[in-house]
Amino acid sequence: MTIFLNHLSYICKKIQLKKLLLSILLLLPFIFSFAQKEKPLNLPKLDAQIVHFGYSLGLNTMDFTIRPSDRFLTQAMDTIYGVEVGRSVGFNINIISNFRIAEYFDFRFLPGLVFGQRNLHYKCIKKGDIWRHTMMIESTFIDLPVQLKYKAARISNWRPFITAGASARIDMASQKKIKPEEYPKIRLRRFDVYYEFGAGVDFFLEYFMFGIELKASIGILNDVVYDGSQYAGYFKRLNSRMLLICFNFEGGKLDFVRKHRK
Repeated sequence: MTIFLNHLSYICKKIQLKKLLLSILLLLPFIFSFAQKEKPLNLPKLDAQIVHFGYSLGLNTMDFTIRPSDRFLTQAMDTIYGVEVGRSVGFNINIISNFRIAEYFDFRFLPGLVFGQRNLHYKCIKKGDIWRHTMMIESTFIDLPVQLKYKAARISNWRPFITAGASARIDMASQKKIKPEEYPKIRLRRFDVYYEFGAGVDFFLEYFMFGIELKASIGILNDVVYDGSQYAGYFKRLNSRMLLICFNFEGGKLDFVRKHRK
């Protein structure tokens, strides 16, 4: 009898627990709906502005896609038998100019500077001796990207977005004088064009909009300046690539800024 009562008590408890869980699940949509309605919207007029400005800070990593020359591993190129790319972390800073063109579409111009470095690790062989040579290629880009941004409808004080666009970049470090101790070293073209795509999330804070964006940037033009050496001749094509994470600070309450300036 005691065992039966214990089983009955256990079954009742399970049924009550299931009912409790079911009740919670049924109530969750109403709880979230109520919480969302009660939560005040930050910067409710920002999306209605035709133009707003901001700035972006971020980190990047650069590398190359390599396509070897057809002469690779022939008598015409008997010194180099491989090249690898080494990556390092750089940083970027941009000014944001955002133009509203439709309810969910913005056009953006983000001029700025991008700093980074890529290393080319050459594997060489000469008279039976194998050795490695590393070329450290530093870059300082003037960055001129244009971007189309598709933003989803706001979910309380945040929303996801995707971006696509192109950027023209001028490498100010590509023409600097190469020191004798840095030879052999190849030169890169000064100008390149990139296509870009990315995704991220905007958060509407009390005084400004904070966004996080992950963006890929892929160069279209061949970057090698051919100088007749095997180090440059190894490449049939050398295209730049970048992966950037950007932290965007946009918009804001101008009244708040004016009050604190007085």
